[in-house]
Amino acid sequence: MKILIVNTSDIQGGAARAAYRLHKSLLAQDIDSQMLVQSKSSDDFTVVGPSTKMQKLMGKLYPTLDKLPTKFFKHKSKMLFSSSWIPFSSIVNRINEINPDIVHFHWICSGMMRVEDIAKIKAPIVWSLHDMWAFTDGYHYDESFDICKNGCINEPKNFLSKNIFQRKQRTFNHKKDITIVGLSNWINECSKSSVLLKDKKHINLPNPIDTNIFKPFDKEKARELWNLPQDKKLVLFGAMGATSDPRKGFDELSTAMKKLKDINIEFVVFGSSEPQNAPGFGFKIHYLGSLADDVSLVTLYSAVDVIIVPSLQENLSNAIMESLACGTSVIGFDIGGNSDMIEHKKTGYLAKPFDSKDLAYGIGWIINNENYAKLCLNAREKVVREYDSKVVAKKYIELYKGILK
Repeated sequence: MKILIVNTSDIQGGAARAAYRLHKSLLAQDIDSQMLVQSKSSDDFTVVGPSTKMQKLMGKLYPTLDKLPTKFFKHKSKMLFSSSWIPFSSIVNRINEINPDIVHFHWICSGMMRVEDIAKIKAPIVWSLHDMWAFTDGYHYDESFDICKNGCINEPKNFLSKNIFQRKQRTFNHKKDITIVGLSNWINECSKSSVLLKDKKHINLPNPIDTNIFKPFDKEKARELWNLPQDKKLVLFGAMGATSDPRKGFDELSTAMKKLKDINIEFVVFGSSEPQNAPGFGFKIHYLGSLADDVSLVTLYSAVDVIIVPSLQENLSNAIMESLACGTSVIGFDIGGNSDMIEHKKTGYLAKPFDSKDLAYGIGWIINNENYAKLCLNAREKVVREYDSKVVAKKYIELYKGILK
């Protein structure tokens, strides 16, 4: 069985890291897996990237070119929008030349391929939904942050989005053999209720994580490595564009942190450098910038007492899964896929959606909990039981075999 994992990049970004982990998990189960990307950062020979200077150059230009149509339209939303219009990408030809038994899509935007190219792929497609883009009119997330009401953005907002919606509709009607993987229960139900993908087969399967890599590390040593204080309670917040993307919930978190004046804590931020006008919470904030390697992440998760993921909309967060695997409890709003991983008051705390007061309460509840060690143990056991790479890879292999039958 030959599987081809397709993603815009191999290790840059959350979807890329998740896709790469699945690829490595399949290889560990003796599955013939390759990964095809538009932009390659690793030196892994099992990842196929641009091979010529022209392909490498175009790979850098595609993201900019893909955004060109949006320059002529005014979008009310600040959410990421992808047109997927570029007609001269060679990715589909390369997919068919590799001739896999299954093509497994992950995040395929930034000009990687044209919507219509999907119908030209000869093999059956499995598509893991890392966001809403596959079943929307071009947006990757819903600006209203609701729970996919009315079929999840089924009303295109302007000529461009209507055009993209119709192009997807024609393509998905033509390409029948597409199986949708909802990485969380939430995104799975969103897709099943959408106009574009409601007729496709759906299955809820998560991303895998290697729990031999993401595991608890000595807290005292971890703090020494990061030059963090030993005598403080440390609260971690991290995301790509942590302080600039409104979907990440930094404003709600800021309000919550201002309510914690009587707790002896310091705040740690990764994924973002210190902004020009840094917020003042009345206690020290450590800005660590962007992190990429797993070792840094493991030691950081182990160094802190709790991580907050205050996203206003979230699918299946890598940060939550990684932190729980390292035995560190997580606080987040009870939205999206958070409840798949955070079991309220067992592995962490699920705050009422967008309620900064409850978010603040959850921080204090975990930090001062007399059963804190039990919370950490529960967190680790949850991930080992449900998300370990061996467990999850076997489920994907069963899916592939079922499709091929």
